Amino acid sequence: MGTLIGRYVIEHKLGEGGMGTVYLARSRGGRAVAVKVARPELASDPSFRARFRAEVAAARQVGGFHTAQVVDADPDAEAPWLATAYVPGPTLAALVTDEGPMDEVRLRALGAALAEALEAIHACGLVHRDLKPGNIVMAPDGPRVLDFGIARALESTRLTATGSAFGTPGYLAPEQALGEEVTGAADVFALGAVLVAAAGGRPFGEGTPMGLMYRSVHEAPDLDSVPESLRGLIGRCLAKDPAERPTPDEILDALGEGEPHPATLVVPAAPAYGPPQGQTPSQGQTPPQGQTPPPGHVLPHVPPQGFGPPQGFGPPGAFAVPPPPSVPPGFVPEFVAADRVSGIVVDGSGVHLQLYGEEADFGWEEISGVDLLRTRRGRGLRVVVSLHEGGAYTCELDGRRAARVEEWVARLDPVLATFLPRR
Repeated sequence: MGTLIGRYVIEHKLGEGGMGTVYLARSRGGRAVAVKVARPELASDPSFRARFRAEVAAARQVGGFHTAQVVDADPDAEAPWLATAYVPGPTLAALVTDEGPMDEVRLRALGAALAEALEAIHACGLVHRDLKPGNIVMAPDGPRVLDFGIARALESTRLTATGSAFGTPGYLAPEQALGEEVTGAADVFALGAVLVAAAGGRPFGEGTPMGLMYRSVHEAPDLDSVPESLRGLIGRCLAKDPAERPTPDEILDALGEGEPHPATLVVPAAPAYGPPQGQTPSQGQTPPQGQTPPPGHVLPHVPPQGFGPPQGFGPPGAFAVPPPPSVPPGFVPEFVAADRVSGIVVDGSGVHLQLYGEEADFGWEEISGVDLLRTRRGRGLRVVVSLHEGGAYTCELDGRRAARVEEWVARLDPVLATFLPRR
């Protein structure tokens, strides 16, 4: 057996990161994870451990399609470590180096995916602080943002040790360079810089770190490489004043114009009632079909055969809309809805969830509550299934329009009230 870190068997070293060494490892069940182990000087710093513990606790709540889920961590180990779902694929930096600048279609798709990732990160009270092409993996199902949940812990150590700002010059927001308060707007600034880099440019040129930081604070960005139709939006992302930058949701609005709506199917039901009230559970992914694994189980982020990348990351027509989850024979679905990657069926047998072709079935006898949470300013619906044994599993549907989400809720409420009466 190879070297163990926690309960994970190390296969080989992937590289070095800001936190320390990154390894490819596998769980006892064979699931691939990326394990990041803190450098010795960090491990000996009590302030790092305290901040790391708090940040990891928040990061484990982050969901969304465009992040690498934090699945485990041990801030109290001799060498603190963090495990995330392993995401295969080149970084954005490597992809642009190998294939050249992205065209407008791919830039729009990249920007929307990164905005959605930031929205999920910020919703959990985190700020990434170091978004850059090297922290973005271009996975088969779209880009994934890595290394959220450790930046603030590292920042506290570097500020104490060197008095310098944490982050990567060229992607560092002015307020970070000046040592001022950092909010999610700093990540939006970095997103703008990432899109310029993906277009083949450098918003603040090249040179020394201090030169890059000076220009980010005092000079206008160079947007010559960016398609004309995107310069206004990216210029707003790179505004010197954080208050003038768009939110991730506003970026999604700007980039989503003209996008087709995902296919959905909703079976009519009775008038609406309020949903059952239950404990607000932690986010997670659905378990494999027919199983009820421990809380925190994460499905591999690999689409089934026949799926292609999101629009803008592959040839037209490559992306297929999955069918809704199958249901046991003898039951008539009361509610069915699906977007491009997820689906939910609620019927007399229970709740059936689907993500990238993987299904999970929960009978009513297992379920203690179902919570309906509106996300993305009402344009998404998160369905959280809580179990009597204490587990909680999440399926998030993208309605693209608030009106569609409200229709889902209105039709799903009475179905839940029928099969899961309030206690």
